[in-house]
Amino acid sequence: MDLLTAAGTYFAEDYREARRKFLAACETAGVAPTSYANPHQGPHGEELATDVAWFGPADARKVLVMVSSTHGVEGFPGSAGQCDWIENGRGALPADVGVLVVHAVNPYGFAWLRRVTEEGIDLNRNWVDFDQPLPENPGYEELHEALVPRSLDETTLAAADRKIQAYREAHGDTQLNMARSGGQYRHAGGVFFGGSEPAWSRRTLERIVAEHDLAGRDLVAVVDYHTGLGPFGYGEPIADHTPGSINVRRALAWYGDSVTQPRLGTSSSVPKTGLAEYGWERLLGETVTFIALEYGTYAPPRGMQVLRQDHWLHNETNVDWNDPTTRRIKAEIRAHFAPQMPDWQEMVLFRSRQIQRQALIGLAAA
Repeated sequence: MDLLTAAGTYFAEDYREARRKFLAACETAGVAPTSYANPHQGPHGEELATDVAWFGPADARKVLVMVSSTHGVEGFPGSAGQCDWIENGRGALPADVGVLVVHAVNPYGFAWLRRVTEEGIDLNRNWVDFDQPLPENPGYEELHEALVPRSLDETTLAAADRKIQAYREAHGDTQLNMARSGGQYRHAGGVFFGGSEPAWSRRTLERIVAEHDLAGRDLVAVVDYHTGLGPFGYGEPIADHTPGSINVRRALAWYGDSVTQPRLGTSSSVPKTGLAEYGWERLLGETVTFIALEYGTYAPPRGMQVLRQDHWLHNETNVDWNDPTTRRIKAEIRAHFAPQMPDWQEMVLFRSRQIQRQALIGLAAA
């Protein structure tokens, strides 16, 4: 299927449709997914679940894992890329290679159009050891009330923006980005909150890893779909393994010079705490090579504005799904993190197919 047709076929309007498309693709492929029911419901009372499908020999020594919706609302391109692979890219897998597709690891965020889980946790800051002292983020402490004000009235927002701008002028853009998005563990209603314990989505993913004995495989490639950073429509493969490690050397060998590393300052992202790949490393060690496939949308200041609105909505209101304010805020966060334009969607699937192919070739050759 050509890219534009595929984009029109696999991108969904909401979580319900995305899940239907994924389950239908699995049925067509003759694969029965395993569903992990989330204890919450969606805004329309729908069941929420993480659905998982395995392709290839059950005892494959090498595995490609594709994960969608780590950041909830960012699940649209990941879901489309997964369905596209099942129906168009699957073909004959290389010998001794299996594929594990994890659809909607954060189904609550996907359905409610949030980046966080039902606990208010940024899943991609949640992979820390909660038995140890939690990371500190003094920059966030200074900016919390400006980043997530109690009101969206003009006066309050103007004062908040002045405080953020003053921090930028004093410390620079990179330090501001690290303070804002690096991860924080004290403010449950704040942005990029890493939690005080493992989220349901983290526990579920750990269960999936164990049930498929990924720690017992020889090699695992993980592609985790994200959006919101970088040039519009471009898919940046971000590797935040330790620079120079075997994990990142494989990423460079498989995906080429487009691989970026936040710890070396080459990425649209900055260094962060509690990332999923750190969790994968703890579970699998040197056998895992993880990339976040990050698709650019719009400038980060716009992203901060839509996140601010969404956190205010869930912190300060009862979130009436049919209320005009709710509908406006949800439309804006959806538009920022998952643009519904055919050109963006076409670029997403081009890069998705390329990365999937490179991962399978890399696994087969290793």
